[in-house]
Amino acid sequence: MKRFEYIRALEPQQAVMFATPKDASFIAGGTNLLDLMKLEVETPTKLVDVTRLELTQVEDTEDGGLRIGTLVSNSDLAAHPKVIAHYPVLSRAILAGATGQLRNKATTGGNFLQRTRCYYFYQTDSACNKRNPGSGCPAINGENRTLAILGTSDSCIAQHPSDMAVAMRLLDATIETVKADGSTRKIDVKDFYCLPKDTPHIENVLESGELITHVVLPAPIKGMHTYDKVRDRASYAFALVSCAAVVDTDDDGNLATVRLAFGGIGTQPWRNEDVEALLTSTDGNDDIIAQAADLLLKNAKGSGQNDFKIPLTRRLLKQVIGRALAGEGA
Repeated sequence: MKRFEYIRALEPQQAVMFATPKDASFIAGGTNLLDLMKLEVETPTKLVDVTRLELTQVEDTEDGGLRIGTLVSNSDLAAHPKVIAHYPVLSRAILAGATGQLRNKATTGGNFLQRTRCYYFYQTDSACNKRNPGSGCPAINGENRTLAILGTSDSCIAQHPSDMAVAMRLLDATIETVKADGSTRKIDVKDFYCLPKDTPHIENVLESGELITHVVLPAPIKGMHTYDKVRDRASYAFALVSCAAVVDTDDDGNLATVRLAFGGIGTQPWRNEDVEALLTSTDGNDDIIAQAADLLLKNAKGSGQNDFKIPLTRRLLKQVIGRALAGEGA
């Protein structure tokens, strides 16, 4: 690990002021950043410790939602009574990720900023456009079994790793930040992440020194909340394909509300509102589900080893809708 300066911030404005150098990083739980620093994938010259900030509360909003401090741990958020009662898909997504020890340290804000687990990104003696822009993407013709099939480009096929962010995308969360000049802004999760295109090293819209302070959830959504995660082993593994869903049916057994967001298959948490619209107000028969899967995967592109993700996503979509129609789930 390369040498770095360490400094503690006591309030958000102080934190962003300390982080003004372009090569500074915020640190809270450090569950991803410290690994990257040990491997010298990331080499910040300054770490700004934000763990003393008063951003550990979960508060009600006027419209019936929740405002979550960026330092709320994954464990505390998943176990919060109002999250369990009104946003169970979020609780289940968080609990599907990592180990209990990591969830105790990982924070809400930090979870949004996880870096990909692509082998080549972590292998510093390998080319990687995300780590070293312009060096190439060996994953396209190499080890790509776990990588993305949607939102990819000729420059990068790295998958987004977060489970929590998939549920946040489903729930239309909003991210609140404070910028280096002291101004604040609100960013819809759908606008937070950047597609790789020819700049895969730019992963989100945060500016240098900009700090996530809160995440706001709108009022709860009625319906069956589920988080299905297909992985190589029963626990402590990143998703090959996952699906966060809120599905409700009407008195006639038709699909009244359909929300679906997918993990493991995209370069960012993946949601297609056209797919949801196609399924809504139908009886969810096999033909409709097949059409929805076709639409979802219209631009999917396998790279060899990860081709299986395309039929696997189809099966997972059918499973989620079928279970909702059968009245199973929360």
